[in-house]
Amino acid sequence: MSERIYMSPPDVGELEEQAVLTAMRGGWIAPLGPDVDAFEVEMTERIGVKHAIALSSGTAALHLGLLTLGAKIGSVVVTSTMTFAATTNAIMYTGAEPYFIDCLPETGNMDPELLRKGLTRLRANGSNVAAIIPVDLLGKAIDYTRILEIAEEFGIPVLSDAAESLGATHKGKCVGSFGKASAFSFNGNKIMTTSGGGMLMTDDADIAQQVRYLATQARQPVVHYEHHDVGYNYRLSNILAALGRAQLSRLDSMILKRRNLRDEYKDLFSKIDGIEVFGTSEDIEDNAWLTAISVDNSITGWTTAELSKFLSEQNIESRPLWKPMHLQPIFAEFHGEISGASEKIFDSHLTLPSGSAMTAAQRRFVLEKIYEFVERGKSV
Repeated sequence: MSERIYMSPPDVGELEEQAVLTAMRGGWIAPLGPDVDAFEVEMTERIGVKHAIALSSGTAALHLGLLTLGAKIGSVVVTSTMTFAATTNAIMYTGAEPYFIDCLPETGNMDPELLRKGLTRLRANGSNVAAIIPVDLLGKAIDYTRILEIAEEFGIPVLSDAAESLGATHKGKCVGSFGKASAFSFNGNKIMTTSGGGMLMTDDADIAQQVRYLATQARQPVVHYEHHDVGYNYRLSNILAALGRAQLSRLDSMILKRRNLRDEYKDLFSKIDGIEVFGTSEDIEDNAWLTAISVDNSITGWTTAELSKFLSEQNIESRPLWKPMHLQPIFAEFHGEISGASEKIFDSHLTLPSGSAMTAAQRRFVLEKIYEFVERGKSV
């Protein structure tokens, strides 16, 4: 195909176009406005929490969430090593030190037993642990039951990084409703988008009030501009909120399209030795944001890097899973509980085009090209 097929491009159309146009014609061009208010209400209803604060990014939601939980210089925040850099960057913004926890090999999500081990070690060292940030990898909820039990045992609040998992559930309960607060991302490649944007969800009124205050430059409620705290310009614009409302109304249908594509991948790879769709042994509550495969090159005779190179030549985007944070040069000085599971996933797994905007022709083309590569490998 001449047009590149991306992993997860925005899925927008006439509904979103009309929503943005209506917001513009209403005169609410600057940040905040009626669509922001309505978007927050609609998200609380969808997720089942009391408060939602629309922000400029998921990273902003993590940053402000951490500040409200007391993360600062001299404290530690325990987090997943298998994640995008934004999770750890938010920790660094506060001056706190990250402590990395490795993942379960079957899901890529935080390993509860390694979390317990890490918290035990940190307690013995006298560390001030401000929060735990587990990450829902590729749209699959962590084991919130076990993670929250361990967090409660140690008396440490959980700030959930649900950037990838809007629409997913854990034991029937919506992701975004667990812990003291949760952060969503509406970046352009997410399950739904506001172009750029995010949201903090919480049942805690004090957290919600503090996040709103800090996100609007920490301005005091007086006529003139007065500030007693360092604030941030983190609120979402009304126009982008209008886009988000249109996307939210289509969320379930977009998840269904991604799930149907995942099923097509499953069917293809069920016929090929050495390849499995990653993390899907029990994926009924997953939002299917990105579909990834695990490759055993001792069986296939080829690596994920070779497949990715071939797909790129066909104008098809693919990518390794996140390079673990403990392997990132910028974070190499920090410690954690590392089992090697995340490193193995990084070396042997590959994400494939998963977007809900893919046409039937694009889906067929991707599947055909993967099959062509596998058959070519057999003949070598």
